[in-house]
Amino acid sequence: MPQKLVVAALVVLVLTSCQAGSGTGQAVDEPAGQEATSVTLPPTNGQFDYQLGTAYELDGGLDVVVRDATAGPAAGAYNVCYVNGFQTQPGEADLWLDGNEDLLLHDAAGELVVDPDWQDEYVLDPSTEAKRDRIVDILGPVITGCADAGFDAVEIDNLDTWTRFTEPSTGLIERDPALALAGSYIDLAHESGLAIGQKNAAEATTAARELGFDFAVTEECAAYSECGSYTGVYGERVLQIEYTDNLPAGFDAVCADPDRAPLTILRDRDLVGPDGAAYAYEQCQPVDSK
Repeated sequence: MPQKLVVAALVVLVLTSCQAGSGTGQAVDEPAGQEATSVTLPPTNGQFDYQLGTAYELDGGLDVVVRDATAGPAAGAYNVCYVNGFQTQPGEADLWLDGNEDLLLHDAAGELVVDPDWQDEYVLDPSTEAKRDRIVDILGPVITGCADAGFDAVEIDNLDTWTRFTEPSTGLIERDPALALAGSYIDLAHESGLAIGQKNAAEATTAARELGFDFAVTEECAAYSECGSYTGVYGERVLQIEYTDNLPAGFDAVCADPDRAPLTILRDRDLVGPDGAAYAYEQCQPVDSK
């Protein structure tokens, strides 16, 4: 796998925002062997929400929030921009099928592969450097657009495709090319003044941190007993989301887990707004006040 430099030289980047103010995060310390970059990490306290389905305000305001790249950042909060970096977004199939179908994963029979849990999402194929470069050409403007819109960071979803598509018969993604594509996203985010979060893939936390990810966003790590894989590598720099439909021991048990992140919330699976019938939102109390 080609070596990726997080930044070509020490660059001081000033985070700007036309729509939102940056939160009170802390500067990132890069792993040994990597050059420094000046980005701001998410705060590890305050009110956190995960709002991919619907963007809304919370009583008391927000300190940290994740919103889709198509939504605007929240005023006064540290804003993380969601980018689907390893699968296509719903409704964007034509962008890939019209002249870019070779960038999509195919199975051994030559058929396009879709995520079995998200039938309207094709899986990207990062197998060669040429394909990775073209993928970044398409998705790079989404990342830079997050910076232009006033976000402070990005989270790159579906890094874990290499753990889910492991056989030629169902489409095969290998670990090293997937991490190489992640490295390209890291470079672009840092060059744009954005921190970048590893999304899920507990198997790769050490490698991802060494690659240059600044923090982690984890869904259901308590449900799958893997929170320590994130906090053991990123420390407090973890945003944790659990879901009401997969909570074996209850949310109180999640909050009592010594491995859970300081910012841990419970949400409904579809991430609807407060007006939705299924809406659910709870946040664990700060670790030092439990």
